[in-house]
Amino acid sequence: MPTSPSPPSSATDQVCDNQVQAVRAFNRFYTRKLGVLDQQLLKTPFSLSEARVLYELAHGGEQSAKEIGVALGLDAGYLSRIVQNFDESELIVRKPLATDRRQYQLSLTAKGRQAFARLESVTQEDVAAMLRALPAEDRRRLTGAMETIERLLGLARTPAPRAILRDPRPGDMGWVVQSHGALYASEYGFDSGFEALVAEIVAKYMTSYDASRERCWIADIEGRPVGSVFLVKASDDVAKLRLLLLDPAARGQGLGQRLVAECVAFARACGYRRMTLWTQSILVAARHIYEGAGFKLVATEPHRSFGQNLIGETWERDL
Repeated sequence: MPTSPSPPSSATDQVCDNQVQAVRAFNRFYTRKLGVLDQQLLKTPFSLSEARVLYELAHGGEQSAKEIGVALGLDAGYLSRIVQNFDESELIVRKPLATDRRQYQLSLTAKGRQAFARLESVTQEDVAAMLRALPAEDRRRLTGAMETIERLLGLARTPAPRAILRDPRPGDMGWVVQSHGALYASEYGFDSGFEALVAEIVAKYMTSYDASRERCWIADIEGRPVGSVFLVKASDDVAKLRLLLLDPAARGQGLGQRLVAECVAFARACGYRRMTLWTQSILVAARHIYEGAGFKLVATEPHRSFGQNLIGETWERDL
């Protein structure tokens, strides 16, 4: 079965106005939701910037004002006023740096730690209340989307967590069916017939599973499935690769190649002499993965399936 496509080339990937507006609209919505436009954050005495400075001091230990300003991207004059206010409120202690008497090492006083503890408690409860209003599945989707936003916007400094490959767990097979249906409808316009086909393949695998010659791998990032592949018995000598899928959030780290490599190694260990698979000509990323794994295109056939005019391809490789 086919896999999802690769991300668009940077040469043709243009930021359009509606994307800019979507990000700005989200920023307006979320700042209103968290109340960060209020003069005080979450009905506490602190603004958002003041709360962030407190957080840095509570978690980072003694730091200079310059270090905090760089970490938070705060204007030096604005940060100086925050530090002065904290000092007057007896929330911090300022000690001149031995290496530069113009700079100060900052640390929280007991009163400052108490203030941060109250702020942390209020923040925790406010966010928990927001999440409690959502069903469990919606909470998972929300936090997953937030992780994706943080990862994508922080790519320059935060490497994406590496996926692990594991055996399927309860619920994973339903994820395979749903994810294929949703992804291919969104990216290729496939109708429900494709999801029905995937459900049929998965059901057959589960009811006639041969542990000695068949296997499914689920790619997992921090407890969340993001990819799949199946190796099933086509005949005593031939293994068939099926249902290779990558969630868009998992692309770009060679995960498709890893999944296919696991299939090839397992098929060889089982004593199969050849592997085969069926995909579509429009799936350029999948074809590249298969070619890189030693598969060769052996047959093509135009067909009308899933509401689309397609060219099916059969690929094979010897073991």
